[in-house]
Amino acid sequence: MMVRTSSLGSCSTWYSRSFDLPGDSSEPTAVGGAMLPIFLNDLRRHGNGEGRESVEVVTVDLMDNAAAGLPANQPLANGFLARSTSAASRLRRMFSWRSTRKSTSDGEDQHQAAVAAAREMMRMKTKMMRNKSSAQRALGGLRFINKSTGGGSDANVMWKQVEARFDVLAKDGLLSRHDFGECIGMGDSKEFAVGVFDAVARRRRQKIGGITKAELHEFWLQISDHSFDARLQIFFDMVDSNGDGKITRDEVQELIMLSASANRLSHLQERAEEYASLIMEELDPHHLHYIELWQLEALLLQRDNYINYSRALSTSSIGRGQNVSTTFNFKPTNLVENWQRTWIPLLWVMAMAGLFTWKFLQYRKRAAFQVMGYCLTTAKGAAETLKLNMALILLPVCRNILTWLRSTKASLFIPLDDNINFHKVIACAIAIGTILHAGNHLTCDFPRIIRSTPQEFALVASDFHAVKPTYKNLLTGVVGLTGIAMVTFMTIAYSLATQSFRKNGVKLPKPFNRLTGFNAFWYSHHLFGLVYILLLIHGTFLLLVHKWYQKTTWMYISVPLLLYTAERSLRTCRGELYAVKILKVSVLPGGVFSLIMAKPNGFKYKSGQYVFLQCPTISPFEWHPFSLTSAPGDDYLSVHIRTVGDWTQELKQVFTEDNSSACVIGRAKFGALGNVLQAGQPKLLVDGPYGAPAQDYRNYDVLLLVGLGIGATPFISILKDLLNNTRQDDQLVAYMDSNTETSRSDDSSNSFTSSSSTGKKKSARTRNAHFYWVTREPASFEWFKGVMNEVAEMDCKGQIEMHNYLTSVYEESDARSTLITIVQALNHAKHGVDILSGTRVRTHFARPNWRDVFNKVAAKHPCSTEFSIVGRPS
Repeated sequence: MMVRTSSLGSCSTWYSRSFDLPGDSSEPTAVGGAMLPIFLNDLRRHGNGEGRESVEVVTVDLMDNAAAGLPANQPLANGFLARSTSAASRLRRMFSWRSTRKSTSDGEDQHQAAVAAAREMMRMKTKMMRNKSSAQRALGGLRFINKSTGGGSDANVMWKQVEARFDVLAKDGLLSRHDFGECIGMGDSKEFAVGVFDAVARRRRQKIGGITKAELHEFWLQISDHSFDARLQIFFDMVDSNGDGKITRDEVQELIMLSASANRLSHLQERAEEYASLIMEELDPHHLHYIELWQLEALLLQRDNYINYSRALSTSSIGRGQNVSTTFNFKPTNLVENWQRTWIPLLWVMAMAGLFTWKFLQYRKRAAFQVMGYCLTTAKGAAETLKLNMALILLPVCRNILTWLRSTKASLFIPLDDNINFHKVIACAIAIGTILHAGNHLTCDFPRIIRSTPQEFALVASDFHAVKPTYKNLLTGVVGLTGIAMVTFMTIAYSLATQSFRKNGVKLPKPFNRLTGFNAFWYSHHLFGLVYILLLIHGTFLLLVHKWYQKTTWMYISVPLLLYTAERSLRTCRGELYAVKILKVSVLPGGVFSLIMAKPNGFKYKSGQYVFLQCPTISPFEWHPFSLTSAPGDDYLSVHIRTVGDWTQELKQVFTEDNSSACVIGRAKFGALGNVLQAGQPKLLVDGPYGAPAQDYRNYDVLLLVGLGIGATPFISILKDLLNNTRQDDQLVAYMDSNTETSRSDDSSNSFTSSSSTGKKKSARTRNAHFYWVTREPASFEWFKGVMNEVAEMDCKGQIEMHNYLTSVYEESDARSTLITIVQALNHAKHGVDILSGTRVRTHFARPNWRDVFNKVAAKHPCSTEFSIVGRPS
């Protein structure tokens, strides 16, 4: 047997080994575990491109069959054995007992020699791989101390923080083993920190339960050492719990469970034995039942290869470990978007300023100004802005009108997505105007009238029927009572609409706790119906104004009020019309359940839109919005609902518990007349669909969809729609091909095909979609598991890229995630399934680096119009 090396190519280093056998294929095969030969051969096929360093190929030549203990003329079947068979298995077959003339001891000697030779070659390969770049990449995956644990990047500052924590935690000058994690900044991973503590102590041949500050400093220097060998040794010692220099499957399993516990991945702990066997299969192909330090080193050094090969099999082609060759230059502002969001507020502010100035100057010239002065002009100017804003505030919440505007050219210059924000801004302006108007009247105008001299009062006597009023008369008049009532109702509605009340941020004792939550916000907002009635009365009985056409309140609010009344009436009628039948209810992990409903006749919608649901069994007045997760082409409607409030909890209870008997659920009695369908199923009403920002995705070539938790629901509908469009395109192409072959002279058929193709091209402009789903709970991946698998299987054109990010897991460079990252890549490479999501989509750890994501998407689609949208949980 002879070992030789050869240099191939230039620019990035990778290594391979092969056995050159007589009559065998010249293609080299890697020595290692089950997955290592596959991706190394794949790298070899692509490794001759530009920009790669010299490639070291270690080749073993068997000089002849006799030297290997084989019959002289016996050929080897198939040249190379199957790729999934390890090199050690091939060696054992090669050197196994082939002739009855050989003794058993000779066969065992040859087998042991082959195993030793193979292990020696693997050791040599590991040494050759230890160039600077690969060691640095491996070092990135073995960080015990980082910014999040150490609290900074400066070593001295980090140690001072550790020293300060030692002074707090130490007892009698000793830091206990169990407080070590909190002291070094791993307070949320105390079990893992104890493992680090024990590993360092074993290395020092100590078995202690506490350490002094000096010993802590020595421990700190070791775990924060930038040397690859030092960190590798600590990591190996963590696995090697008995300190014999060999790692068994049970020890690997123990560290997997420790890493899973540190990352709060309970389902990984349940399968730790399976994943430990996967690592042993990869690193122990000779079945010696242990691995040594150099084998663990090889695994870490080739970590990038495992991960990159895994990414090639998944739909997640853009990951953390890849470098960006092209950089996208970010512009600080988007002129079109800023113009859309600026001109309406600017026009609104100018209108208010103009109305205030006009009314201010008008009353500046009146006789009443001589009595009440600038208090009067300020109050009247503020009143004019109040009329405008009380009219405008209704328009942003007319959902049907906004949905219709989205289908017109008005959407090009009106920022319809900011309707709620504009509604809130107008509300703030109303609050300011109310304070100016009511405040000036109550504290300035009324007292000046009461204290005015007879000569001064004579100027305004005709407005008060020649009788000087008292302060009580002014307050108890029609104008005073309606004004006070309006201010009272608005104060209640404004207070309960604040985030602290609406999101249950304020904790009140019973029965006042009913004043918090969404229900209090919703019902209190209906007080504005009384406010508008009082406003019309208030504007009709104005003081100092006598001509009807000068009483302009009704002119401002009549049209918006009629539009809003028609809007609410339409919602009520349509909700009664769309009483849907529930086809399926699925209870999912993470407090989520899905409803699949029969699609009402004539119900048309676009992906990304949402509907309102009402369950009269719970409350006949409450409507709650939910994004549709079904696609327009589906024959059903589906929504995914997270139980975060009392209404959603009761909705889940209504549809998942036994409904055979009447029972009290929440605010209504189950089984009440009119709340149950004929089949005994609770009635569910649907109102919609309503427009949303995501519905215009077809206008763009490339989509960047970012879903945060349950906020990913509208994007699931978009992915389904893109998939359905792809299916239809394929069917259309197949139809055109078959139609061309069978009948080229059929003009009508060709005309239909041409028109269908043209329509499809117009309606399906989007070519690519990048979907990033960021969640903090592993159980969340169960919500859309079926959709993701379906997209991954059917997206043969690579139109959709999906990326999962789990923020509850430490980043991939953290030592607490290193082993999980490797297991994840190995399992994905072998079975094509991610261990966290259970889908073909690989899960990344921690949060995405959005600047890198934007750079990569822009570099991949340099001449496309891109559309980015973020879906947040409401």
